Amino acid sequence: MLLTITTTHKPATDMGYLLHKSPDNLHSKTLNFGTAYTFYPEATEDKCTAALLLDIDPVGLVRKNKGAAFPLEQYVNDRPYVASSFMSVAINRVFGTLLSGKSKHRQELVDTDLPLEIVIYSLPCRADEEFLKELFEPLGYEVEVEPSVLDEKFPNWGNSPYFTLRLKKSCPLRELLVHLYVLIPVLDNKKHYFIGDDEVEKLLQYGEGWLKDHPQKEAIAHRYFKNMRSLSRAALDRLKEDEVVNDEEELDEQAAADAKEEALEETIAQEKKVGLHRQRHDAVIKALKDNNVSTLLDLGCGEGKLLRLLKKERSFAKIAGCDVFIRSLEVANDRLKPDKQRRGEPEIELFQSALTYRDKRFGEYDALTLVEVIEHIDEPRLGALERAIFDAAKPRVVIVTTPNGEYNELFETLPAGQFRHNDHRFEWSRAEFKAWADRIAKSYGYEVQISPIGDEDKKLGGPSQMAVFVQPEAEDKNDG
Repeated sequence: MLLTITTTHKPATDMGYLLHKSPDNLHSKTLNFGTAYTFYPEATEDKCTAALLLDIDPVGLVRKNKGAAFPLEQYVNDRPYVASSFMSVAINRVFGTLLSGKSKHRQELVDTDLPLEIVIYSLPCRADEEFLKELFEPLGYEVEVEPSVLDEKFPNWGNSPYFTLRLKKSCPLRELLVHLYVLIPVLDNKKHYFIGDDEVEKLLQYGEGWLKDHPQKEAIAHRYFKNMRSLSRAALDRLKEDEVVNDEEELDEQAAADAKEEALEETIAQEKKVGLHRQRHDAVIKALKDNNVSTLLDLGCGEGKLLRLLKKERSFAKIAGCDVFIRSLEVANDRLKPDKQRRGEPEIELFQSALTYRDKRFGEYDALTLVEVIEHIDEPRLGALERAIFDAAKPRVVIVTTPNGEYNELFETLPAGQFRHNDHRFEWSRAEFKAWADRIAKSYGYEVQISPIGDEDKKLGGPSQMAVFVQPEAEDKNDG
């Protein structure tokens, strides 16, 4: 079984440092089921490929296999040839130093996003190839799946349950290996190792930061534990507990800052007094109409305030909203009543999704809107949001609004240096927002226009700011 990882990061040979395997040598490690070899088919400053080749000892497997379903199973099976749970164990044993995420001398390299391409040959998947995409696409990967026929001499037999999987993504190399370490066993229903309570801790350890928001987390848990419901249920319950703990910590912090909360409430009241929420929504709706948008998706729609206004507009054929919080979507559903569409009203759809993961549904709309959303995301995670929206979905129009941090000094009750909302991770100045928008437009082939929202101050600008990204080709088509 073979796995290759390629990067064009410069110098590309840095991958040898990360993997703790010199590109100049052939490396081998003896495992209790065979030998793992690491070597580099190509290693230059511009491009480097590392290969992990796992040579399974079939005789050793026969000696250890005491649970064969039928007498010949220990001799006739796919274990020596496919990227199974053995490969996952090999990744841990061979690249364990990198999986720890720590480096004494070059931690910045461990944490750096690298352009990576991964190929896994003969990956078993009893489900169809769509399941492979549903596992990896939400994590930001470009996914290519190549099926294999059962027998080239008998094409009418159809395809085998084995695939060649090619993944592309810019991310830390450790992140990639963690995903493979967890998800390869998810695809293998014949794990060779004992599954016990310690596997719950292992899944939670390596799933930290991505598993709880994954759309397929329940399927991942069930398959990881070979449908042992007690263990999968324990893991899923722990994920929910972590969410509750985080919520409780936020509530404790909020309770300990009553004065700060009062100041924030006064700030929100001031915004309502000048009608900023409505001005913001009106500006977004006007931008959508100006760009002849027919279908749109409001990302981070919350309780559906923008969608309620859009529902009254007859120029839209379909409107949709998505949010990571189920409770918000339930409130939006009660208010919008998508199942009671009146004649002339746009079709309405609501669904759950995390904005920092790729979701193919995002690409089904003319426009995506993010109204006062990005400031709720940690700045290091914005790159994932950018790739999910501007690279993977790539809609014709994207509209982003966010607070203008410079304007905060005009809110009398807001202490200096404090954000307008407890959950805001940042509040950009006009220059910072423009620099971000210009970089996005240049990187992903959009044109962008930035405008203030709300009553402008001559020195500090408007309380909010809006960027409208439009693909140039789309503009030319509309003009024609």
